[in-house]
Amino acid sequence: MTQILNLDDASIRIRNNPKFHELVARRRVFSWTLTAIMLAIYFCFVLLVAYGKAFLGRPLWGGAMTIGFPIGLGVIFAAIALTGIYVRRANGEFDELNRQIIEECRR
Repeated sequence: MTQILNLDDASIRIRNNPKFHELVARRRVFSWTLTAIMLAIYFCFVLLVAYGKAFLGRPLWGGAMTIGFPIGLGVIFAAIALTGIYVRRANGEFDELNRQIIEECRR
Protein backbone atom coordinates (compact mmCIF):
# COMPACT_ATOMS: atom_id res chain seq x y z
CA MET A 1 0.00 0.00 0.00
CA THR A 2 2.85 2.40 0.74
CA GLN A 3 4.25 1.91 -2.76
CA ILE A 4 0.93 2.95 -4.25
CA LEU A 5 0.91 6.05 -2.09
CA ASN A 6 4.49 6.83 -3.12
CA LEU A 7 3.62 6.41 -6.80
CA ASP A 8 0.55 8.59 -6.40
CA ASP A 9 2.61 11.19 -4.57
CA ALA A 10 5.30 11.08 -7.28
CA SER A 11 2.74 11.45 -10.07
CA ILE A 12 1.20 14.44 -8.29
CA ARG A 13 4.62 16.06 -7.91
CA ILE A 14 5.41 15.40 -11.59
CA ARG A 15 2.08 16.81 -12.77
CA ASN A 16 2.59 19.93 -10.66
CA ASN A 17 6.12 20.50 -11.94
CA PRO A 18 6.29 23.47 -14.34
CA LYS A 19 8.90 21.65 -16.45
CA PHE A 20 6.39 18.83 -16.98
CA HIS A 21 3.90 21.32 -18.41
CA GLU A 22 6.67 22.76 -20.58
CA LEU A 23 7.58 19.26 -21.81
CA VAL A 24 3.98 18.41 -22.65
CA ALA A 25 3.44 21.72 -24.47
CA ARG A 26 6.68 21.48 -26.48
CA ARG A 27 6.03 17.88 -27.46
CA ARG A 28 2.45 18.63 -28.46
CA VAL A 29 3.41 21.60 -30.66
CA PHE A 30 6.29 19.73 -32.26
CA SER A 31 4.32 16.56 -32.97
CA TRP A 32 1.34 18.47 -34.40
CA THR A 33 3.70 20.51 -36.59
CA LEU A 34 5.29 17.36 -38.01
CA THR A 35 1.84 15.81 -38.43
CA ALA A 36 0.63 18.86 -40.38
CA ILE A 37 3.71 18.74 -42.61
CA MET A 38 3.21 15.04 -43.36
CA LEU A 39 -0.52 15.49 -44.01
CA ALA A 40 0.22 18.36 -46.38
CA ILE A 41 2.75 16.24 -48.29
CA TYR A 42 0.39 13.28 -48.45
CA PHE A 43 -2.69 15.27 -49.52
CA CYS A 44 -0.69 17.16 -52.15
CA PHE A 45 0.39 13.79 -53.52
CA VAL A 46 -3.20 12.51 -53.50
CA LEU A 47 -4.40 15.66 -55.25
CA LEU A 48 -1.63 15.27 -57.80
CA VAL A 49 -2.70 11.68 -58.41
CA ALA A 50 -6.32 12.79 -58.80
CA TYR A 51 -5.77 15.84 -61.00
CA GLY A 52 -2.29 15.49 -62.48
CA LYS A 53 -2.41 12.09 -64.07
CA ALA A 54 -0.88 13.34 -67.29
CA PHE A 55 2.03 14.89 -65.40
CA LEU A 56 2.63 11.82 -63.22
CA GLY A 57 2.38 9.52 -66.23
CA ARG A 58 5.16 11.21 -68.20
CA PRO A 59 8.15 8.91 -68.63
CA LEU A 60 11.51 9.84 -67.16
CA TRP A 61 14.46 9.80 -69.56
CA GLY A 62 12.36 8.10 -72.23
CA GLY A 63 12.15 4.86 -70.25
CA ALA A 64 9.39 2.93 -68.52
CA MET A 65 9.66 4.77 -65.20
CA THR A 66 7.29 7.71 -64.84
CA ILE A 67 7.56 10.92 -62.83
CA GLY A 68 5.03 9.52 -60.36
CA PHE A 69 7.42 6.85 -59.09
CA PRO A 70 10.10 9.15 -57.62
CA ILE A 71 7.40 11.48 -56.28
CA GLY A 72 5.75 8.52 -54.51
CA LEU A 73 9.12 7.50 -53.10
CA GLY A 74 9.57 11.08 -51.96
CA VAL A 75 6.38 10.82 -49.90
CA ILE A 76 7.68 7.66 -48.24
CA PHE A 77 11.11 9.18 -47.59
CA ALA A 78 9.47 12.32 -46.18
CA ALA A 79 7.65 10.16 -43.62
CA ILE A 80 10.90 8.44 -42.69
CA ALA A 81 12.75 11.77 -42.43
CA LEU A 82 10.06 13.36 -40.27
CA THR A 83 10.11 10.33 -37.99
CA GLY A 84 13.88 10.66 -37.71
CA ILE A 85 13.56 14.35 -36.87
CA TYR A 86 11.07 13.54 -34.12
CA VAL A 87 13.22 10.75 -32.68
CA ARG A 88 16.32 12.95 -32.68
CA ARG A 89 14.56 15.75 -30.82
CA ALA A 90 12.83 13.32 -28.45
CA ASN A 91 16.13 11.66 -27.58
CA GLY A 92 17.80 15.02 -27.02
CA GLU A 93 15.67 17.87 -25.77
CA PHE A 94 12.65 15.91 -24.55
CA ASP A 95 14.67 13.25 -22.73
CA GLU A 96 16.74 15.93 -21.02
CA LEU A 97 13.60 17.69 -19.77
CA ASN A 98 12.23 14.33 -18.66
CA ARG A 99 15.43 13.60 -16.74
CA GLN A 100 15.27 17.01 -15.02
CA ILE A 101 11.65 16.44 -14.00
CA ILE A 102 12.44 13.04 -12.50
CA GLU A 103 15.47 14.40 -10.62
CA GLU A 104 13.45 17.30 -9.20
CA CYS A 105 10.67 14.98 -8.06
CA ARG A 106 13.06 12.59 -6.33
CA ARG A 107 14.23 15.33 -3.97
